[in-house]
Amino acid sequence: MRKLIVACLLLSLALGSTVVALDGKKAMYVGGTITTKLAEKTEGRLNTDDESNMIFIPDKGEPVPMPYARIKSFEYGQRASFRTKTAIFVSPFSLFSKSRRHFYSFLFDDADGKEQGIILQVGKDLVRPLKMVLEVRTGKELTYQDEEAKKNFAK
Repeated sequence: MRKLIVACLLLSLALGSTVVALDGKKAMYVGGTITTKLAEKTEGRLNTDDESNMIFIPDKGEPVPMPYARIKSFEYGQRASFRTKTAIFVSPFSLFSKSRRHFYSFLFDDADGKEQGIILQVGKDLVRPLKMVLEVRTGKELTYQDEEAKKNFAK
């Protein structure tokens, strides 16, 4: 019986940090002015392979190209929170760790010349590479939502 309890505790600790997180290499459309009928909280992936466009490719829906030359500004922010849902449903030990969600906001002109804004939540594996790609291909510098977000790149 004791071994079963220990095994359950170890399993809950292992699963506690991965239950409700966005995959590290994915992105999610949080909101914005996109007129292509893209629903909020639509997951997909960011394609930065093209030298002239960054493309958000949703799992369902139309791809959203953002020409690097037309990106006016981009900003990084993050939201840290305690894992209360995970603590309630999986493991109380997850209260001792924080989850961080990473956001990029873009202001750009679409193919029709209309100004658009988009907010994407990105997985943790995309945060630094995306900054590098954007700064190189747009010639602009990343702005930060606050000092806490800026600390993420000081490491």
